[in-house]
Amino acid sequence: MSGSVSQEPVYVLHRRPYRETSLLVDVFSLNAGRMTLVARGGNSAKSPLKAQLQPFQPLLVDWQGRSDLKTLTQTDIRHGPRLVRTGALYSGLYINELLQRILPPGDPYPDLFGTYIETLYSLSETDEIEPVLRRFERALAEAMGFGFEWGQATDTGQTVEPSLDYGYDPEQGIVSSVLQDVRLRKLPGNVLLQLEAGDLDSPVCRRLAKRVMRVLVDHLLQGRPLHSRNLFSHSRGESHES
Repeated sequence: MSGSVSQEPVYVLHRRPYRETSLLVDVFSLNAGRMTLVARGGNSAKSPLKAQLQPFQPLLVDWQGRSDLKTLTQTDIRHGPRLVRTGALYSGLYINELLQRILPPGDPYPDLFGTYIETLYSLSETDEIEPVLRRFERALAEAMGFGFEWGQATDTGQTVEPSLDYGYDPEQGIVSSVLQDVRLRKLPGNVLLQLEAGDLDSPVCRRLAKRVMRVLVDHLLQGRPLHSRNLFSHSRGESHES
């Protein structure tokens, strides 16, 4: 998007100081995807932007500029979910960082934008965080072209058999032959079929889904760091969410 844009729906992902009194604000926009905006004077003591430009805050914004770095010119606050519990807050920071690290700048992902909003509301309403994160990770992977079906072996095109073990590789999805170089092995077919049916409640399904999605997310990150994982590790020892 170039020139001037008005009343664009965005969510704030992250902000950081810029020069003496300004802020760089990473946002996820409905029609422009991930963007970084300059909020001039936004880091000054008297600026209302300091309170408005917070992570997870939905806004309608105006910006202008023809370079990659646009200037924020107007903000209109909208009501959104509040992530007050520690687990919900850390999970929200995790999905924000995923969007920052993985989404290419300037490309719209309207379906993922809708999923992001649903995910924030789900995090604000439930203590069962793991299923919410796994669904968002899958939606992000789908948007990036790495979607797969739990119950389908891509190398054969056949439905997963409950009595067999399978493998997983980010470039291929679920595969029946584990003689090739795949990242994960010995994934029970019966558990894969439970996941295909939407079961993220049983511990065995959660463990397998976490293993697979961790490999997939790391593949999407391509070596880029994910600092939010440390929040889970520090708060609960070994993270069981991300």
